[in-house]
Amino acid sequence: MAAAPILSWEQLSLQQGGRWLFRDLDLHIGPRDRLALIGRNGAGKTTLLRLIASQLEPDRGKRSIQPGTRVVLLEQDPDFAGFATLMDFALAGADAPQRHQVDAIAGQLGIAMDRPAATASGGERRRAALARALAMDPDVLLLDEPTNHLDLAAIDWLEAWLQRYTGAFVVISHDRTFLTRLTRSTIWLDRTALRRKEIGFGGYEAWEEQVYAEEARNADRLDAKLKLEAHWLERGVTARRKRNQGRLEKLWEMRATRAAMLAPQGAAKLQLSSDEVRTKSVIVAEKVTKRFGERAIIKDFSLRIQRGDRIGVVGANGSGKTTLLRLLTGALEPDEGTVTLAKTLAGVLIDQQRSLLSPEKSLRDVLAEGGDWLDVRGVRKHVQGYLKDFLFDPGLIDAKVGTLSGGEQSRLLLAREFARKSNLLVLDEPTNDLDLETLDLLQEVIADYEGTVLIVSHDRDFLDRTVTVTLGLDGSGKVDIVAGGYADWEARRSKPSAPARVERSRDTPTQPAAPRKGKLTYKDQRDFELLPKRIEQLDAAILHDEEALHNPALYAADPAKFAALTKAIDVARAEKHAAEERWLALAELVEG
Repeated sequence: MAAAPILSWEQLSLQQGGRWLFRDLDLHIGPRDRLALIGRNGAGKTTLLRLIASQLEPDRGKRSIQPGTRVVLLEQDPDFAGFATLMDFALAGADAPQRHQVDAIAGQLGIAMDRPAATASGGERRRAALARALAMDPDVLLLDEPTNHLDLAAIDWLEAWLQRYTGAFVVISHDRTFLTRLTRSTIWLDRTALRRKEIGFGGYEAWEEQVYAEEARNADRLDAKLKLEAHWLERGVTARRKRNQGRLEKLWEMRATRAAMLAPQGAAKLQLSSDEVRTKSVIVAEKVTKRFGERAIIKDFSLRIQRGDRIGVVGANGSGKTTLLRLLTGALEPDEGTVTLAKTLAGVLIDQQRSLLSPEKSLRDVLAEGGDWLDVRGVRKHVQGYLKDFLFDPGLIDAKVGTLSGGEQSRLLLAREFARKSNLLVLDEPTNDLDLETLDLLQEVIADYEGTVLIVSHDRDFLDRTVTVTLGLDGSGKVDIVAGGYADWEARRSKPSAPARVERSRDTPTQPAAPRKGKLTYKDQRDFELLPKRIEQLDAAILHDEEALHNPALYAADPAKFAALTKAIDVARAEKHAAEERWLALAELVEG
């Protein structure tokens, strides 16, 4: 029997700007819930968290909460104004935690709380806000984009902390890997309504497609207004994902080519000596070293970047990612070695500085300088059609930038920068504040971009879906060069002696090898017949283990079993994903 909710809202409704942002929502949070809150930018996810935390008053609705329940909200952009140090921020307010509690969390996160708040970086502020929130010992923890500005080590630490956490949490995040590993239920905010399903984020996309497929079948009963509100559905969620499968197949091919070029040194020299490779090169780094004081940030680094490469840069904060990016783009001179750029290289930097967007300007002003047409990398487009390409309602053309949500402003910035003519894109943490649909769109745009792309990101799933080569920095000056995405780099770190090739962690969903075109082999035929049954078995195993995890007393009684079940679910989901992709590829071959 499910435990009684510790916090509930019934008939929750809120108007904003003369329209209903929510209407008659029912929300129940149990004592051990792990909830992913999903919704498009502007749907009201952050507002809903603030309502749950009683920071806002709704227009109507009834809130019920068990006595003594402590609700803590980790805001996406906490206000540090007026605080001398990060510790002053953490200890402010009547409900503030004790100093020793903050120190304990801050020590594990590696943040010096005596740092002046005014000069602290985004990552330092995020860690300080986390230290405050977690030290408050909440019963319900509300997390709004908790991984923004965190490096990979801090994200791993936060995941481990939340897996041990005995309370309930609701999380908004664009980080698919984070959501898949941690959540067991999903609440979906969609067109003023709230849906809930007892599946983790790993099952969300299949559920979303089922809902939209049902709506499509009932389209004749939808009035014109609802169709307009659901305009993004008409783009075809399923169709877009099928296109992305084709793009992913192309990505695997590009990775395989790059793996051959990064193979054992003798073979690599033969490959790189060809005229074709040399003429395609746009950035060539040879034995590059860069020091700050006595410390070598980058040491003896060589790489030939070709036209069309998608290069991902990963590593902890302070390991030298920005330095490497500046070296590769010519913004910083090396102390030793050379960096040669193609004479025709024309770059665009997208670093999510929304401050560059004036809140008083309209979307038309930002994109087309007040006109109706703009040039998108040399092609003339109508501004409203271009807005639609970036999932905006064309009716917003004259809306002010200041009325958009943070995520919508980030999407507008992407639209503006992608319109510029260039053959090099430099993306510095491009995924911050973007919803999942916009991330899908960003992956599409990058995949279709004809030039070279350099990406600094901590979003593991985004890198796995996007880049052909990963440059991994460990802070010692060494740069690992791995063909593939984040999972390939992670696998390389665990097997440092392995040859350079496309590798994947066993626990990470993989892209199955595409079957050969033409007649099915015996193995292909056997897989096509047996995989549906295996997928059913995996579904049943996941459901069984998730039901066991719903027992609120399990973690306290048997932490080892809790950890084992969590790991088993991750492994089963990864195998299921790979099995589904393999079967779909075989089904397409059979249909062909």
